[in-house]
Amino acid sequence: MLTLVFDGIAYGMLLFVLAVGLAVTLGLMNFVNLAHGAFAMAGGYVAVLLMGRAGVPFLWCLPAAFLATAALGAVLERVLYRPMYGRPHLDQVLFSIGLVFMAMAGIDYFVGSQQQIVQLPGWLQGRYDLAGVGIGKYRLFIILLCAVLTLALQFTLARTRFGSRLRASVDDARVASGMGLNVNAIFLLTFSVGSGLAGLGGALGADVLGLDPSFPLKFMVYFLIVVSVGGTATITGPLLAALLLGLADVMGKYYVPAFGSFIVYSLMIAILVVRPNGLFSRAGAR
Repeated sequence: MLTLVFDGIAYGMLLFVLAVGLAVTLGLMNFVNLAHGAFAMAGGYVAVLLMGRAGVPFLWCLPAAFLATAALGAVLERVLYRPMYGRPHLDQVLFSIGLVFMAMAGIDYFVGSQQQIVQLPGWLQGRYDLAGVGIGKYRLFIILLCAVLTLALQFTLARTRFGSRLRASVDDARVASGMGLNVNAIFLLTFSVGSGLAGLGGALGADVLGLDPSFPLKFMVYFLIVVSVGGTATITGPLLAALLLGLADVMGKYYVPAFGSFIVYSLMIAILVVRPNGLFSRAGAR
């Protein structure tokens, strides 16, 4: 039982890192970016290809995945996303869905459709046995790393000058610009970091979630559940939603595997019936 709880927490923390960038772009920038999973897939393939074909150590592949997808996000934000900010949400959905299918087709053409094999270093393989509880070394690594990232992100948004400038730009971009803030640069950096976090999550999750060209569609619903259930007022909401989702998914598949994802969706519906705007909510402003 405790082993399942531990695995569920690790799964939830991984989902949080994968989805937090979508929570930022949707909640703060008010942009429906359903192509968020494509950035996660890109980060996963960067890590896998660096390890498999260039022999780069696993720990070096994680920052490489973050930087590569952050750079990709910055370029696409400037070239493709920025003109879509003021468009209706339906246009944004169709635009980002198109990017998803383009990314899937590109990966399938250049890399192939087969499932990617991730070879973790020896020190991350196996389990610790503590008082009869099996704790996977890699899942413990995921929990610790994601916890550090969560604290750093929460501190950045709530306590730093950049966080205050981002909130000001979101609340009223025109006034913020009149006060001397470079709103476009702030949103560019925000989108880039969100894309980088997705890429990092994809690199971390390649072994746990699997990695193939269908990754963006396979986990798109999970990302949306984290954002819709958690809300976008704070980092805490998506974090709690991701943990609930991870625990429900692991427990459900273990105890009632015949129901599949039924338990996850039932939990989501129950929460949204009671809290239609999610556990925490904030209205987008842009």
